[in-house]
Amino acid sequence: MTRKTRRLWLVIACLIGLGSAAALTLNAFSSNIVFFMAPSQVHTKPPPKDRTIRLGGMVVAGSVRREKVKDTPVAIFDVTDGQDAVTVRYEGILPDLFREGQSVVAVGTINPDGTMRATEVLAKHDETYMPKEVAEELKRTGKWDPRYGKAPDAASWNTMTAKDAPAKASDPTQHGS
Repeated sequence: MTRKTRRLWLVIACLIGLGSAAALTLNAFSSNIVFFMAPSQVHTKPPPKDRTIRLGGMVVAGSVRREKVKDTPVAIFDVTDGQDAVTVRYEGILPDLFREGQSVVAVGTINPDGTMRATEVLAKHDETYMPKEVAEELKRTGKWDPRYGKAPDAASWNTMTAKDAPAKASDPTQHGS
């Protein structure tokens, strides 16, 4: 074997090793990615079975039910994005800041019947916070335009759309002051 041939085989072996390592790394990452979804997205295109997702939206007022199963608190509530709602079942203690009409992110899997079995529930941490994904989904669906103030509460979503928002001057910096 000539020197040139050995060098070629060495380069080929290195490329195969590097490609295999990259493929294994990407495969490991893809199985651990948690996608954010809104309730309307869950109903239009359900995630694959046993796929962990983050469901974001507002807790529907009047939907929270609390039970106990063998001394474990169970909370059942609906999460909405203004277009659709998903029922969430969470076994455990809810965060202190969990409230009806507030933004929430639930981490878990979607059952075949369209409900979610959450393993974690995250609530907002102050009166101005809204998870980035929830805010983006509200803007995308036309339920909130930040130029017109803070995000609406869940009870007013059916009436608050971009076309129903108060007519403002074309300059978003004019706030009627």
